[in-house]
Amino acid sequence: MTASLFATNGALVIALMVVLWLVSVRLRDASIVDPWWSMLFLLITAHTVARSGVTPGKTLLLVLVAAWALRLWLHLLLRARGEPEDPRYAAFRERFGPQRYWWVSFFQVFLLQGSLALIISAPLQLAGAASAPDGISVFDVVGSLLFAVGLGFEVVADRQLEAFRRDQARRGQVLDSGLWRFSRHPNYFGEALLWWGLWLCALDQPMGWATVLAPSLMTFLLVRVSGVSLLDAHMRSTKPGYADYMERTSGFVPRRPR
Repeated sequence: MTASLFATNGALVIALMVVLWLVSVRLRDASIVDPWWSMLFLLITAHTVARSGVTPGKTLLLVLVAAWALRLWLHLLLRARGEPEDPRYAAFRERFGPQRYWWVSFFQVFLLQGSLALIISAPLQLAGAASAPDGISVFDVVGSLLFAVGLGFEVVADRQLEAFRRDQARRGQVLDSGLWRFSRHPNYFGEALLWWGLWLCALDQPMGWATVLAPSLMTFLLVRVSGVSLLDAHMRSTKPGYADYMERTSGFVPRRPR
C-alpha cells in the first residue's frame, strides 16, 4: 500500500461525495448519502485491486465487498424511494437553518462520511494492495466465514423488518420476533461481524493487525453514535412498549430474552 494509492483513493471518494452533495442541495435531501455509503468501500477496493494487480486473495476480497456493498446499496435505495428526508438529517437542517445547511451538510455529512470510509477501509486497502502471488490464506477463509455469518444476520434481519413494516395489523407495535427477539439491532450486529471478518482477511499482510482500528471504529459507530444509541432513544420516545422491549432484549449481541 503506497501513499500515492491512498491519496488517489481519497481523491475518488471526495469526488463522489462532492457529486452527491450537489445532488442533495438540489433535492434538499442530505439523506441521499446513506445508500451510497457502502459504494464508497466498493470504489476504494476495486480501484486498489485494479491498480495493484488481480490475485486470488484480492479477487475473494473484492467479491465479499461487492456482495455486501451492492446488497446494502439496493436495500437502502429502495427503502428511501418516495420517502422524505431522513428525520436525523431533517433535524440537523432545522437546527442549522435551511439557509446555512446546504453548505454545512458538505462538512457535517458528506466530507465526514467520506473521511470515515477512508479510515474504515484500511484493511481493504492493505489487503487489496497485496503483492503477488497472494493466494487464499487461512485468514481469508476464516474471515470469509465470519463475513458470511454477519451478512446473513444483516440480510435476514432486514427482511424481517421489512415484512413487519408491511404488516398493517402490527402497526404501532414493537418487532420482537425472529432475530429481533434476541437483539434489538440484529442488523447492526451483523454489520459489525462482517467487518471483523473483512479485517481478518488483512491479517496475512505485514502490519495487517494494525488496521484493527477499522472494525473497532465501525463497531463503535454502530453501537454508540449512529446506530443503537440513537435509534433506541428515538424508539423509546415514540413507540409504546419499546421501554419494556429494551428491558428484556439485548441491545446488540444476540442472547436469550430476560
